[in-house]
Amino acid sequence: MTSIENMKTSTVPEGGALEAPRRTLFQENWNQFKRNRLAMSGLVIFVIFFIIAAAGLLLTSGTDPIFDPALVRLQEKLRPPLSAPNFETLKPEEVPRFGIYLFGTDDLGRDVFSRMLQGAWVSLTVGFVAVGIAVVIGVMLGGIAGYYGNKRILNLISVDGLIVGLIDIMLCFPSFFLILTVVALLPASIYNIMIVIGLTSWMGAARFVRAEFLSLREQDFVTAARALGLSDLWIIFRHMVPNAMAPVLVSATIGIAGAILTEAALSFLGFGVPPPHATWGNILSNGKDFLFDAPWLTFIPGFAVLIVVLAFNLFGEGLRDVLNPKLRERH
Repeated sequence: MTSIENMKTSTVPEGGALEAPRRTLFQENWNQFKRNRLAMSGLVIFVIFFIIAAAGLLLTSGTDPIFDPALVRLQEKLRPPLSAPNFETLKPEEVPRFGIYLFGTDDLGRDVFSRMLQGAWVSLTVGFVAVGIAVVIGVMLGGIAGYYGNKRILNLISVDGLIVGLIDIMLCFPSFFLILTVVALLPASIYNIMIVIGLTSWMGAARFVRAEFLSLREQDFVTAARALGLSDLWIIFRHMVPNAMAPVLVSATIGIAGAILTEAALSFLGFGVPPPHATWGNILSNGKDFLFDAPWLTFIPGFAVLIVVLAFNLFGEGLRDVLNPKLRERH
């Protein structure tokens, strides 16, 4: 009897009221995110993709890579997945690492598994760098438009009107055809691909940041910062941008999927990353000529693009549901 009473008295605070366990905002958001099974599956696939892409960079780069995506074996061309090589016709350095061709070979006898590993890192790099460029431009222009609002330039047009007009003009152009035109005029390079995709996809981030700034600039903490004499740049980037990043984060996550899909489409059309770099798009492009003879050259990179893009979209939708209080009750 005394032990039960001691347990009761030990769990009840001195004031007599039970206190709810304190949780941080991150813990609450994480618990909410875990309830969304589709979003969690997207996060798991994203983590696996990141690990595979990082491993692909380490295993396929250098002068003597473990998996050589450029090694040509003409006598082994168009071998199906999980097929054993012909050891009698291959040199020791030409034998695949696992003793089999996991994903088969292409029309030049190159190991598709090695090329998929290299293409994973290219896709990840293009996606993150292109979206990073777009977010930086979008946050800067959207923040300036939302903060300065109706301030006029040379008494001709407001800052907000100028930037919103620029956004509307950029949205009028079909993004993919604009990218295709610019890429066709520039030298073939992975850096040009990333820059062009980033420079043509910042409009969504700018609109989100502008909308957030229009409401944030009237808040008390912004008024207090102005009263303290803080500079506009300090107020914008130190106080307002962190409070406006939630929708931008969701947009960026989904934008990575769009950038990967755009790069794959450009490579498929022959305007993407130049050889000898392998990308999922140019593997898919090379396989279209052997659709019936070697269907794995089309299906393997096609399913890889599908799964990764779907994972990023599911992850982004889950973030949107968590960071938007109005949507939390959905799950």
